[in-house]
Amino acid sequence: MPNARTPSLPRRPSPPDSRLVVALAYDGLCTFEFGVAVEIFGLPRPEMGEDWYRFAVCATEPGPLRAAGGVRVLCDGGRELLETAGTIVVPGWRGVDAPVPEVIRDALRRAHARGARVLSLCSGVFVLAAAGLLAGRACTTHWRYARALADAYPDLVVRPDVLYVDEGSILTAAGSAAGIDLCLHLVRRDFGAAAASSVARRLVVPPHREGGQAQFVEAPVPRAREGARLGPLLDAVRASLDRPHGIAAMARAAGMSARTFQRRFEATTGHPPGEWLVLERLARARALLETTDAALDDVAAACGFGTLATLRHHFRTRLATSPGAYRRRFRGRAPLAAS
Repeated sequence: MPNARTPSLPRRPSPPDSRLVVALAYDGLCTFEFGVAVEIFGLPRPEMGEDWYRFAVCATEPGPLRAAGGVRVLCDGGRELLETAGTIVVPGWRGVDAPVPEVIRDALRRAHARGARVLSLCSGVFVLAAAGLLAGRACTTHWRYARALADAYPDLVVRPDVLYVDEGSILTAAGSAAGIDLCLHLVRRDFGAAAASSVARRLVVPPHREGGQAQFVEAPVPRAREGARLGPLLDAVRASLDRPHGIAAMARAAGMSARTFQRRFEATTGHPPGEWLVLERLARARALLETTDAALDDVAAACGFGTLATLRHHFRTRLATSPGAYRRRFRGRAPLAAS
């Protein structure tokens, strides 16, 4: 009697490696955005411990690959890296009208279906859109490309006024430098506020920038003397956020009429006084929620919001979450060595 043959079973897809970050490289590579991914995820950071990210580069096509600035790139890995990547970074694409090869689209779809997170920086959002990963989702890109993205993909919710959008497993950043903001945000999600602050300190950038990219569109450069006049006032307000700060009182402290003060304050900071004050209080509240166990009522009082209801209102309006949920998500998770 002939031996029975064991039927072959389909190969199960490999589960994503939660700490493996893979950046795409392609012909026409945008070097700045690619460098952001390398800088944040690819540099050795012994102070972060053994659980830190591992980094690799995936060539999406045969090399050598041309990159912006007259350089060529040779990669050690290919698309097989996407089969186990926990996070995939798509730098700015080679052109908003440049077609995205099906082999890239298919690889990203399969990786995301397996559980990988996918990030786009600047015009890299066009790759995610072409792969169908953004259908019905909110996203962003550089303000110069927002209209083209919305026209090409009317099923997307394009937000041209923010620095980045976090949709859980799909994240998109606006212009080039906003890629730093998004990557630091992901570090904060994965390892907590202390880790994000440590990485930001080495980059010599703030760990979080408030506001959106609209403030960078054709904005006038404030006169230096206004910054010098208002600087001491801003420092004093930041040091006493738990106290009331009306426009009239701040104007008197700056030696200006209320009308002149409001005009010059916005020219210097990019925000009206009331808006700036809310953003500063939110930043303080976030820091307290991330680094202390203070009761929510105490956090509200320490930041000048007065009541927990007001604190919750601003968190929901500005951050689309609650103070309690924010603390659970961003409370420090990974111990850091002294730096």
